[in-house]
Amino acid sequence: MTHNYKNGDFALRLSLLKHSEIGASLRGIKHGVEREALRVTESGGLATSPHSPTFGSALTHEWITTDFSESLMEFITPPETDISKTIGQLSDIHKFVHESLKGESLWPLSMPCFIDANTRIPIARYGSSNIAKMKETYRHGLHNRYGSMMQVISGVHLNFSLPDTFWQHWCAALGLEVNKNTISEQYFALLRNFRRVSWLIPYLFGASPALCGSFIAHRKTKHDFKKLGKGTLYLPYATSLRMSDLGYTSSAQADLKICTDSLDNYVGSVRKAINMPAAQYEKIKAGQGGEWEQLNTNVLQIENELYAPIRPKQVAQYLEKPTDALERRGVSYLEVRGLDVNPFSQIGIDEQQIRFIDALLVYCLVAPSPYFSDEDHVLSKQNLNTVVLQGRDPLAMLYTSQGEKSLKSVASELMQDIKSVAGILDEVNNTSLYTQALLSEVEKVDKPELTFSGRLLGIMQDNDVDNSALGLELAKEYAASFSEIDYTYIEKQAFMSQSAVSKQKQMLIESQDDCDFTTFVRDYFAESTVKA
Repeated sequence: MTHNYKNGDFALRLSLLKHSEIGASLRGIKHGVEREALRVTESGGLATSPHSPTFGSALTHEWITTDFSESLMEFITPPETDISKTIGQLSDIHKFVHESLKGESLWPLSMPCFIDANTRIPIARYGSSNIAKMKETYRHGLHNRYGSMMQVISGVHLNFSLPDTFWQHWCAALGLEVNKNTISEQYFALLRNFRRVSWLIPYLFGASPALCGSFIAHRKTKHDFKKLGKGTLYLPYATSLRMSDLGYTSSAQADLKICTDSLDNYVGSVRKAINMPAAQYEKIKAGQGGEWEQLNTNVLQIENELYAPIRPKQVAQYLEKPTDALERRGVSYLEVRGLDVNPFSQIGIDEQQIRFIDALLVYCLVAPSPYFSDEDHVLSKQNLNTVVLQGRDPLAMLYTSQGEKSLKSVASELMQDIKSVAGILDEVNNTSLYTQALLSEVEKVDKPELTFSGRLLGIMQDNDVDNSALGLELAKEYAASFSEIDYTYIEKQAFMSQSAVSKQKQMLIESQDDCDFTTFVRDYFAESTVKA
């Protein structure tokens, strides 16, 4: 009997991972972390001071930059196979930053600190070069489209890639030729399955069931918030308000159906959105009379504006658009974007989370992955929305191919399949840490109060403490903790050297500009074509 591994069931495809060469190659999985964190003052307000020169150039620094605002820092670790090393590098970055902050600390929650209505959230600055102006103009566009408050929500992105050796053996076992299109096809299969089960991430790791009342001051909301402490608003069963319609959402993107059937279809649908006019943005100036309040009037200014729980990525060269990089070289890694900042970790994420997500992502690769129908798009969004708003409700229901089922039953079945993958990852890495991570998450399915959101809300309710007060307490505790640990992978001198090098790189970029900004923007977008 000949098995069709390419389109076979989960058990058949899972058996391939047990082949020695394929299994051994899983040791080459690489990770990188991007952690966002607001700087706050000693009283817990937003620190509006500029990004410190001590950290070098936000435009070119390899590890320390800014996101939307001067106040919103972003820390980046390089791709590594050793999860402990990734955690150690992220800890080193935090240590250096904390040593350099004067009277400030890093906010340990995803939803922002108290921000007064009169507080001006400073948009990030990157220098005088055209690329710097483009980054700033894009951020002005985000401010004018969605408001700055939404843009200072913090998250954690986990980058994940499988090694070339894995793809060689995996594709050979499936009877496929190894090339960029085949590898991209397999990554997209993984991505589709992840989107089907993406609700599991906010259920387990969502950590924003509450927010400061200042976040929605003067905004209408359909949610029936409960009050806690002096000014905290919360939903009793919410897991991640960051991922709800209060957070990373865009009405203009609501009807976008970005196609994940293939690399070409994905690139084409994203490019279509970048070139699709949006009537609600037409009044915001995009170069008229030399005034730049956004990059263009389309649904997406650039690819980065696309909100998604996971993205296919390729390392882009200087001034290369993400879709161009994907088209030319295919998918090289995936960016998992649905993670709230872990408030129980001083660096916003922990090793156990990464090990569980590894098992989840490999499961998503192994499980059969049909193309998304229009109904699949709708149901996956509805399931995600259900979990972010009421995921800990014992009566929460999810849509499946067999009809509606309880969240608990769907999660329990899913965990059984992920457990099989965790066991294989343990075997090839000569450890038990993957199964331990899995079992810890399984316990949260049975006991929602053990989820990050359940624990966090429980602390606030038991102590009648605002999330702002709790956030400030944790921020100061974590800041102090870094004075008690040593650098492990990146020494302080390396940070100082990188700071100096990044400033030199910025100066070089500024010296090489050879056209005005309007021409620069026109040329940047000229390469982008809309494909059917």
